[in-house]
Amino acid sequence: MNELVMIALAGFAASLVDGTLGMGFGPTSSSILLASGLSPASASSTVNLAKVVTGVAAAISHWRFRNIDHRLVLKLAIPGCIGAVLGVTVLANVDGDTLRPILAALLVVIGLRILLRFSRPVAVDPEEFEDLEHDPDRMPAFDARGVEVVATAGGVTNGMIGAWGPVVTPFLMHRELEPRFAVGSVNTAEVAVAAVSAGSLIASLGSGGIDLPVVIAMLLGGVAAAPVAAWSIRHIPARPMGVAVAGLLLVTNIGPLATWAGLGIERWYGYGLVVALVTAAALRPRLQARFATADATAA
Repeated sequence: MNELVMIALAGFAASLVDGTLGMGFGPTSSSILLASGLSPASASSTVNLAKVVTGVAAAISHWRFRNIDHRLVLKLAIPGCIGAVLGVTVLANVDGDTLRPILAALLVVIGLRILLRFSRPVAVDPEEFEDLEHDPDRMPAFDARGVEVVATAGGVTNGMIGAWGPVVTPFLMHRELEPRFAVGSVNTAEVAVAAVSAGSLIASLGSGGIDLPVVIAMLLGGVAAAPVAAWSIRHIPARPMGVAVAGLLLVTNIGPLATWAGLGIERWYGYGLVVALVTAAALRPRLQARFATADATAA
């Protein structure tokens, strides 16, 4: 019972992060489930089943707060579903013990990507902001080239480890799409991608590996967090939360990689490096401002 309560709390925290940042539920949940001993296929099935329900709750909440562009949702969902089938095909045909270090390495890469993204301030083009003041519910124009390719790649990683948002959301934000529309649209498209991933996994592997109490505990926690996340996206700074999520992913997956590599006490160098990277990312804007002031003074 205590384990299920912890999983429900993990689902709440993961859904809160995912609904606020447009990323984090899948990698965070997958890391926890893989660390608890579930096979990669069972972990992916569990995460994607939970994401379908929590995703519907998140989509409704984002729709209620008008954070969604329907055309962008379709542009993300269709190639994302195709990629999900490809990812599940790989997952279903490769031995779980072989996949564990590969998935841990992939999660570390995703953690580093999130850390890099949120080491910088999340800025909005002032001209676009002025346009939004006239029509706050209309998504501003942005450079949408490559959206379908990125959505396909996100579908592949979602089918393997439930990681959709870390691939797609940073791409949209790099293209200077306002965070509320990037996160709302990505979360909404994720419902279709997670449903295809879960359905493909169950069709390929059957439902025997799914731990139903774990799924229920995770989705209950996730559903409870969805409306809080949709509201908080307008009020809670995304950068500190993004840095924290990246640190969690890195710390969680250093252990499996170190075990695979046969490292003993040396693994603590990896943990120390994570602490240094997270600290540097958190302090980056302040350090840049200080150096800029020092250069201006010297000039």
